[in-house]
Amino acid sequence: MRGALGGPRLLLRRLREVMAEPVSAQARLDKIVVLIANNMVAEVCSFYVLRADGTLELYATEGLKREAVHLTTMTAGEGLVGLIAQKAQPLNLPNAQSHPAFAYKPETGEEIYQSFLGVPVLRAGNTLGVLVVQNRAHRLYSEEEVEALQTTAMVLAEIIASTEFQTLARPGADIALRRPFSLSGQPLSDGVGLGHVVLHEPRVVVSNLIADDPGREVRRLDEAVADLRSSIDALIDRGDVAHGGEHREVLETFRMFAHDQGWIRRLREAVASGLTAEAAVERVQSDNRARMMRQTDPYLRERLHDLDELANRLLHRLVGREMVGGQAALPENAILVARSMGPAALLDYDRRHLRGLVLEEGGPTSHIAIVARALGIPAVGNVENIAGLAETGDALIVDGGVGQVHLRPQPDVEAAFREKARLRARRQEQYRALRDQPAVTRDGVRVGLHLNAGLVVDLPHVEETGADGIGLFRTELQFMVAERLPSTAEQLALYRAVLDAVPGKTVTFRTLDIGGDKVLPYMRAMEEENPALGWRAIRIGLDRPGLLRAQVRALLKAGGGREMKIMFPMVATVDEFVRAKAIVQREIGHLERHGHQLPSEVKLGVMVEVPSLLFQIDEIAREADFLSVGSNDLMQFLFAADRENPQMADRFDPLHPACLRALKCVADAGARHDIPVTLCGELGGRPLEAMALLSLGYRSLSMSPASIGPVKAMLLSLNLQELTDHLGSLLEERTAADTLRPHYVAFAKKHDIAL
Repeated sequence: MRGALGGPRLLLRRLREVMAEPVSAQARLDKIVVLIANNMVAEVCSFYVLRADGTLELYATEGLKREAVHLTTMTAGEGLVGLIAQKAQPLNLPNAQSHPAFAYKPETGEEIYQSFLGVPVLRAGNTLGVLVVQNRAHRLYSEEEVEALQTTAMVLAEIIASTEFQTLARPGADIALRRPFSLSGQPLSDGVGLGHVVLHEPRVVVSNLIADDPGREVRRLDEAVADLRSSIDALIDRGDVAHGGEHREVLETFRMFAHDQGWIRRLREAVASGLTAEAAVERVQSDNRARMMRQTDPYLRERLHDLDELANRLLHRLVGREMVGGQAALPENAILVARSMGPAALLDYDRRHLRGLVLEEGGPTSHIAIVARALGIPAVGNVENIAGLAETGDALIVDGGVGQVHLRPQPDVEAAFREKARLRARRQEQYRALRDQPAVTRDGVRVGLHLNAGLVVDLPHVEETGADGIGLFRTELQFMVAERLPSTAEQLALYRAVLDAVPGKTVTFRTLDIGGDKVLPYMRAMEEENPALGWRAIRIGLDRPGLLRAQVRALLKAGGGREMKIMFPMVATVDEFVRAKAIVQREIGHLERHGHQLPSEVKLGVMVEVPSLLFQIDEIAREADFLSVGSNDLMQFLFAADRENPQMADRFDPLHPACLRALKCVADAGARHDIPVTLCGELGGRPLEAMALLSLGYRSLSMSPASIGPVKAMLLSLNLQELTDHLGSLLEERTAADTLRPHYVAFAKKHDIAL
């Protein structure tokens, strides 16, 4: 290496020795900058640390005036050092003073130095500081020297993370590593949660950064890369992966990155500089993350995200860990933080200790959001880089009502949210006071308010909220949390427990709604290009009738002597429902022949969530005993907007005329054929949207437990006749408006409706 004495490996070994010496944090930093300057044959080496207020402070220097330490500061973006912090990229200049961003700090005495090399100090993609070397002579530092300084910066990042180092910060000048963050996302589940971070997929903490045997580290890296490539090849070559289309293209892109020579070269260069294989992967991954966080092009962000995921898989292979979440016992007041998460994974955790959920991905109609609401867990989604910013044990506040997350909050912020949580608790007490009041509007219209549920632990909410019953019992949750397919006896025990828990109240059981994104861990996953439109729900039941018959038999046995309501999801044609009814009739005959007690009445219904049924609505209403609208899927299919895609989550308003007309079509059909119609999507659990549904003719809604109180309060303050008189003609008008929400909001304000 030109201009270096002993190379980066010698420097790293010397750094390890300095890190082990029993000296103060400042003395340690002072020794480190001297070591770097000597190794790089640089006349100046300076270390700047990013503070919590966004400014950079000179923490140590060799070559500049020592009195400038802890005195010289600059904002991110100011000067060359600020530019490096802002862009998180190295800057290599033979004549620094000619650069337009150069800013002169007279107290440092750096005006005599011409050449400049600065690199960001990164940890998990987050900038913690800047490391700089300078010389008087005009020179461009070599690629090897840039690589060596970046490697050294990684070691410095771990030093900054130490508790010892944080003692150097002056009062009011805390370092950025532990600075508070207020982040915005999308509200997923209402409520306020205060607690401490538990990472769903804990990051691999690389404790051994410096290699003792570089040759061995290269071999370990090559073996792990080969293993990673083989696993991706096996995934692509599996027989159940489509041979064409978008899904295969995504996997092929993943394979391309795994074979990318530029990525491999950067990993090997990092190992060659003296790092262990794990540290090399972490260093390259951190560089890529920093680029990803500053990239505005959605396509490039997605590709960088793929590369980050690939590095994560490689890191897990090197340390011999599986890439699974840590469903260990939760500490008190835990708040889960994850990039993404499925509903089954959330159900694995002990929710007695769970106070909140924060995700980098996931919209308000995603299944994870639905489960969070069902569990009453405050949740926020689409919070950028939260998994990279948060550390296990960090204080965290989740405000699910407005989509705000406060990481490492200041005491006054924490105090304000504790008060907000107390106020919300008092408001919930007021809602609980409404428990025994009938859900009747001011002009005497009775509305049925039911709960959505899926587990035995949900059942006490019926009594607590005063709900009329369970309008949607998601039977698939039992299958999703089990390690194997639940037997008919296990299903029977659950369904009987549900009915026993709510005597005298109705329960509507939905048959298995699996497939799509709800994959059972013990069943082979089918790779589909469009899983939401694929082999799922009733389609699986009709193609695998043994599975559906076993469930129907358990339901009929559980309902012996009682009313049994069963509905089928994802029905797209009348014929599908007729075939499902035939299976139920066959099981009724089987139970009769074997002397089992039958339900006093069996009612069979249809989930209206596929738009094709809107054009067969009278035909299906003649066949069914009741209809139940699944507004979440109906919305996504109506607008061709994947509800799991964060870019689509808020693109279309459910109070759009197209959606309201579709919903009214179902309500009107129920009235024409004199059969009950319930809406059991998330739409019914929001007071304003529930008010709109009442104006369309709905008289039965099913929702999460937390929504019963607010919706009932709205009902008790509403004169429904006034609403229909005032807004009844809106849907008949051919308006180009994207939403009718402003009309409903204006009515609610004018008439003091409790929203």
